[in-house]
Amino acid sequence: MPAIRRDFTGQTVITTFEMTPGTAQDLMDELKDAYDAFIRHQPGFLGAGLHMNDAQTRIANYSQWRRREDFQAMLRTEEMRERNRRIAALCSRFEPVMYEVSAVAEPA
Repeated sequence: MPAIRRDFTGQTVITTFEMTPGTAQDLMDELKDAYDAFIRHQPGFLGAGLHMNDAQTRIANYSQWRRREDFQAMLRTEEMRERNRRIAALCSRFEPVMYEVSAVAEPA
């Protein structure tokens, strides 16, 4: 699981997926398989978390990479391009966005 820290210098990627409740579990299974079989073995991958809302209409994916170029290289592989075609068929839209950690709230 990634650790959200203000001093993190790598690349954070948050991807949101929108789908119907009927395809939510299929999409979650496809995403878990992508991480288990492929993504976690890619150079620069540091960790990820998958979150589904109660209505099963959205999945949020938080991932951390050593460098932006590592994430981009993974996306360009033939394996991930094929997986993204299957993922796209299970949701109405998905969008990966690269972020930098700006602030972190810790318990008192």
